[in-house]
Amino acid sequence: MLGQLIRFGIAGGLSTVIYAAVYLPLTTFVFDRRHAVYAVPFAFAVAVTAGFFLHSRWSFKDHGSRDRGGWQQAQFVAVQASGMALNALVTWIGTAQFGLPAWAPLLPAVLLATIFTFILNRWLVFA
Repeated sequence: MLGQLIRFGIAGGLSTVIYAAVYLPLTTFVFDRRHAVYAVPFAFAVAVTAGFFLHSRWSFKDHGSRDRGGWQQAQFVAVQASGMALNALVTWIGTAQFGLPAWAPLLPAVLLATIFTFILNRWLVFA
């Protein structure tokens, strides 16, 4: 499990870079700070696509089975959607409620979503 956690962290780090590469320009040029949460679904859509391939083929490569049908992908998207909701909540609290800059909630939002989605992916999606 330690190997999975390390691989998940690396793949998650890459997904986070992808997420930030979409989120930060949107919050800089498209949405103002009070509406930074609007950038979350766009950034998550791009990051979750890359994340599925990274996690299914690398992070959890030796764990559980691989369902080639759509069920596993649907589960993955549902898990990531719950992570996106958690991420959006933290982003909204930080920017709209506390008036922080759009980049400030990135670290706590990503850390919480990563822990949450690792647990769900390990024991639900790639079980």
